[in-house]
Amino acid sequence: MLGFIWQLSATDQVWIAILSITVALLDAAPIELHRRIINTLTNGHDFSPILLLASVYVGLIIAQGSVKLLLNIYRSWVSESSIQGLRIFISKSSYQQGAPATTAEWEGVEISMIVAESDPVGSFVGTSISEPLQQVGVIVSVLGYLAALQPFMALVSFAIFAPQFIFVPTIQRSINERVKKRIQALRSASAEIVESESDASLALIHQDARFAQIFKFDMGVFELKFSLNFLMNLTHHLGVAAVLGLGGWYVVHGQTQVGTVVAFVSGLSTIKDPWGDLVSWYQNLMVTNAKYKLIAGRFLPKLTS
Repeated sequence: MLGFIWQLSATDQVWIAILSITVALLDAAPIELHRRIINTLTNGHDFSPILLLASVYVGLIIAQGSVKLLLNIYRSWVSESSIQGLRIFISKSSYQQGAPATTAEWEGVEISMIVAESDPVGSFVGTSISEPLQQVGVIVSVLGYLAALQPFMALVSFAIFAPQFIFVPTIQRSINERVKKRIQALRSASAEIVESESDASLALIHQDARFAQIFKFDMGVFELKFSLNFLMNLTHHLGVAAVLGLGGWYVVHGQTQVGTVVAFVSGLSTIKDPWGDLVSWYQNLMVTNAKYKLIAGRFLPKLTS
């Protein structure tokens, strides 16, 4: 699938990667400004430095938001262009390749690929490289900054997040299996609609059974996704609790400043969304790869050439 992505958007991916790295580098700066503002508030009564830091913060947020806006629009354009190209490819290839022995089945699968399956595969092209690059960049820059401030607190925070490296892939594998079976069931349902059956009642029974299967697969995916979200939120709040407890102990014993504890809480909040987005990207990668393989199964020689 990476070859397919690169063939569609190689030059665009380079520019999107540059924008993603810029966003990642800008994400750590507001945390340092938070720390300095809090420490200035607690250490003195001069308002001028606070006003200057607040002004710098506003300017930084505007710059960061502008780059993100440009990045999101660019990625969306690449995704929509890829969807359009993939639909045209499937439509043209269907005519050139000719229909298989079961024409109704082929037409049903083609409808499913053009209407339902092209969107997620094409949409993934825009975020395939830039999304992990941006989110990993944010996480690394923020964790690096926190480690420079207070290494032990950073280590404790990372240790609490670590179990996610185990349960995220495990749960995602189960989601992938259900998504693949759901696509296959939808293809069969599409073929059944196109095909003209002599026994309409039998066709309805088959469709009802398929729709029941699809419902079961969908509910299984939702249950797994929401369970994953629960576990991720739990580990995040445990990390915040650990930082507040350990940081409070350091402040009471004069080993750190209040601003450092605030910076850690702010840093963990900053990491939460990128980490969640990275997990979502990984989920999307696995699901999209399964969908791409199903499409490639029909046009493998052309898609891999």
